Amino acid sequence: MIRKLRIKFVAAAMLSLLVVLAALMGSVNLVNYRSVVSDADAVLALLAENSGSFPDSFGARADRRAGWDEQDDGFERRDMGDRKLARGGRMDSPEMPYESRYFSARFDEAGEIVCVDTGMIAAVDEEQAAGYAAAVYSSGAARGFRGDYRFIRTDADGGALIVFLDCGRTLASFRTFLLDSVAIAAIGLASVFVLISVLSARIVRPVAESYEKQKRFITDASHELKTPLAIIEADADALEMDVGVSEWLEDIRTQATRLSDLTKSLVSLARMEEGGGQFQMIDFPVSDVVGEAAQSFQAPAKVQDKDFSLRIQPMLTLCGDEKAVRQLVGILLDNALKYTPEGGRILLSLEKQGKGVRLTVTNTAEAIDEKALAHLFDRFYRADASRNSATGGYGIGLSIAQAIVTAHKGKIAATASGGELTISATMPGA
Repeated sequence: MIRKLRIKFVAAAMLSLLVVLAALMGSVNLVNYRSVVSDADAVLALLAENSGSFPDSFGARADRRAGWDEQDDGFERRDMGDRKLARGGRMDSPEMPYESRYFSARFDEAGEIVCVDTGMIAAVDEEQAAGYAAAVYSSGAARGFRGDYRFIRTDADGGALIVFLDCGRTLASFRTFLLDSVAIAAIGLASVFVLISVLSARIVRPVAESYEKQKRFITDASHELKTPLAIIEADADALEMDVGVSEWLEDIRTQATRLSDLTKSLVSLARMEEGGGQFQMIDFPVSDVVGEAAQSFQAPAKVQDKDFSLRIQPMLTLCGDEKAVRQLVGILLDNALKYTPEGGRILLSLEKQGKGVRLTVTNTAEAIDEKALAHLFDRFYRADASRNSATGGYGIGLSIAQAIVTAHKGKIAATASGGELTISATMPGA
């Protein structure tokens, strides 16, 4: 149990860290990608407004800045207009026309290419440019990516103008940053995993020590109780020989037996929760075992006027502990028999599920709250006032059943609907 607790703690910590890192990395890389797209769209918008090329004012930007002190109002107004068109990011740089690689294609009203301009790019010839443009034109998209080329489509002279901008370098930088961030995050996750794995042993140590003390107490207490219980039973027998049969002596003997059974059950549960190491896992005919274990409940059900039926799929086998499975069947049927009202029904079914088996016990029962179902397998828990020691139970039977199923690497669950309680145990095969 402590090992499972430690694994759950490490898994929860790592999952939390993974979610936080994924959110941070996703946000940073999304902002980075949007910045790349935004810059490209700004350049493309400027190119599209100027028929697929940069305005002449960009080529003279450096000269104009050198002569900034000249009192030429017309010159100043044109420069400010260019700045308004080229606002944002690196658009203010006079080097932008020389840094950008782009090409364009113009279509007429019939959708035929009338001209292709590849003068500002060397990686694409006119035939390739025409192919890119035709694909974009047929798709009808207004903007987007075609490979590493960002494009924009605008109406021009009754036809269309499609301008492509080479974003290979910026996209390569984006991908490099993305891969680097993923690698750094992976290294960080691995480092945190090692640290948490080491520190988790110290974190769960108080729980482990408390659990070990609890198991030791149960085991020691059971051994200490065996002797006085045996003496009480022997004294009751001796008194019965002296004074004869008495209801008081019979009650002493009954309660001593109940206490002895309770201590045995607690010890058995503690050992099972250690991992089921005492079980002998072998292949056995589970259909026959379940049928034999269920037969002993036929007579008590009939006496109590309860309909008891079996639905067992024949020839099923299971790799597990035969004695433990018999105990599991006994616990589930004993629980159903105790809490089924007169005239109610009990159904035990066994069927194949994948490579394993599914054991189900359904019985008529009073309505059980959903919150109570979640605690049905807790020790000494009873869903309602009627489930008390007067019925002969201790409140740990279903806890033992859960420990048996868990030791077989299976799952057990309880559901309630339509005035019936169903407990299902699924145990996988070998």
